[in-house]
Amino acid sequence: MAKELRLEIVTPDRLVVSSDVEYVGAPGVLGEFGVLAGHVPFLSALGIGNLHYNVDGKTFYVFVAGGFAEVSGNKVTVLAEVAEKAEEIDVERARRAEERARTRKVKQQEAIDDARVNAALQRALARMSCRTAAQTAGTCSR
Repeated sequence: MAKELRLEIVTPDRLVVSSDVEYVGAPGVLGEFGVLAGHVPFLSALGIGNLHYNVDGKTFYVFVAGGFAEVSGNKVTVLAEVAEKAEEIDVERARRAEERARTRKVKQQEAIDDARVNAALQRALARMSCRTAAQTAGTCSR
């Protein structure tokens, strides 16, 4: 059994990650799941959160929001609506988005869709969490 598997994270715009990895952990809609080499075929819808993967004992982080993950033939393919490597995340932009979402939530205006506000808040918090986790792990260059 191989000790590595291939990870590819793709958005409609670009290839975000293509690497041989030791482990992948991802936010499924029903909770986080983990994949090691030799995992059985598996398909999951993705939630909003931090995908992480290990290469040479180091942990790297990618913010993902929506999409699907497929495990097949010692390969994990993530087709995400949004994916950003931790070092690409603009923390100030995420903080502004968090503040906007919190303000909208407090106002409770009828014109604002509560689910949309909650999703925006969750994305902003997950982006900041992703960046912080990568900085703590020492795998964030900025």
